[in-house]
Amino acid sequence: MIELHPLVHLPTVITALKTVTLVLGAMITFFSYKAFRRTGAKPLGLLAFGFAVVTLGSILAGVFDLGLSLPREYAIIAESGLTALGFGVIVYSLYAR
Repeated sequence: MIELHPLVHLPTVITALKTVTLVLGAMITFFSYKAFRRTGAKPLGLLAFGFAVVTLGSILAGVFDLGLSLPREYAIIAESGLTALGFGVIVYSLYAR
């Protein structure tokens, strides 16, 4: 097991990284959705939805792990499942017409 420096507070690091993920994921989702609204292109709408799902998975993992104090396995399952689903939608959006 990797030991962290005694001054590193793991929940703080996780919260900071989840916050960065939320901000960047929300920005990608917003700009994808904005492009979809401007062009009406279905693939851009799917792209926005896919990134929203990936972002949601990351945030839910943080909530499950730190907010609800559930076992870490639940957080990993939630994040992995929503990430896989979101990436599936993103891949589909790249091939949709």
